[in-house]
Amino acid sequence: MTRILRVSLPRVTSASDMATRWGICSAGKISHDFTVALKSLPAEDHQVVAVAARRLEDAQGFARKHSISRAYGSYEELAKDPDVDVVYVGVIHPYHLSTCLLFTNAKKNVLCEKPLAMNTKQVKEILASAERNDVFLMEAVWTRFFPASVEIRRLLAQGEVGDVRMIRLEFGFPRMHVPRSVQKELGGGATLDLGIYCLQFICMVCNGEKPECIKATGVCLETGVDETVAVTLKFSKNRLAVFTCSSNIKLSNDAIIVGTKGTIRVPDHMWCPTSLVVNGKETEYPVPEPYLPLNFINSTGMRYEAEEVRQCLLKGLKQSAVVSHADSLLLAELEDEIRRQVGVAYSQDCQ
Repeated sequence: MTRILRVSLPRVTSASDMATRWGICSAGKISHDFTVALKSLPAEDHQVVAVAARRLEDAQGFARKHSISRAYGSYEELAKDPDVDVVYVGVIHPYHLSTCLLFTNAKKNVLCEKPLAMNTKQVKEILASAERNDVFLMEAVWTRFFPASVEIRRLLAQGEVGDVRMIRLEFGFPRMHVPRSVQKELGGGATLDLGIYCLQFICMVCNGEKPECIKATGVCLETGVDETVAVTLKFSKNRLAVFTCSSNIKLSNDAIIVGTKGTIRVPDHMWCPTSLVVNGKETEYPVPEPYLPLNFINSTGMRYEAEEVRQCLLKGLKQSAVVSHADSLLLAELEDEIRRQVGVAYSQDCQ
């Protein structure tokens, strides 16, 4: 029998409990979905007040579609808007460094799409700028905020499946037709595009522990980026994690945690989970319906990370405990090591 749980987000009320005012940086597909997700939250809690794109007409079109009052033809104008509390950065990842620095140096709080940057060096630079400017910054690892992910952490903390011994994941889709998946100058490659979802899951299950050993192998395209990668990570206490990611073939796209007393399985769509199977018993965690068509499946689930940002800002926090700065740094280090073993280097690695 399948249970369906509908989750209400926690509310914090205080004298300063005003709407969090969002600025959207870029008018692309992911920014569209994030804005739709924000509209699934109470208007008294979240408002989109401005959008910026490299071309003013793109920003204006986005603003009309989403009923946003201000549209800017440059990111610099958005950075100067005094009415923006936090900026969602939805540009492609080769531009994350410069864009994040623009906003953190302008004293803006930032939620930046994953991966936070192209390599560890860039991640350190972004984190240092956020700390220096005393602003909130979080990598938008949206998966960790889904109710299903919250339940996984609760189950593990309470020892529901005993001691974890094995974690296995697959994530693959045919994406050879998508330029940003195959072109090196656009940050292409399976590890940064898809593998990060597997890595963040493994790191979550292992409580942010650094693995003792990493073994990676893969197939690369003529463009110099990784097409399919298989990785094994060994952790303390005899824990193994294995994942495969591919931008050329569809894989099972599920995740399994095996412990000494049982298993937790995340069915297909493990990167945006809406159900869990715990020791054979399935529970569903549906996300809200969108008010406009989405570009990616379950994108209204980005509402959970948006609400986390709001709660952190209300509490005066500069980072989230769920996706901390240390978590982002670990992810970057693992991505760098996997790319090194597979033989993928970007121009940013030489800067």
